[in-house]
Amino acid sequence: MADTISIPPVSILRLPMVIDRVGLSRSTIYDMQSRGDFPSPIKLGTRSVGWIDTEISEWLATREKTVRGTSNV
Repeated sequence: MADTISIPPVSILRLPMVIDRVGLSRSTIYDMQSRGDFPSPIKLGTRSVGWIDTEISEWLATREKTVRGTSNV
């Protein structure tokens, strides 16, 4: 019997959810993203984008370590 690989589902966050989650404005998110300081969205359709939930979570964890000065990386 072959081993099966379980791939967890990917959650996509739309902009209002990202704004609520990180506490930044739309313009700040896009400004930081253009500088490479925030995760880039993925294209969902011709006029829609979303952010991968785990990338936002990782960004928040890194940001917290940076702000609190508890980086153990």
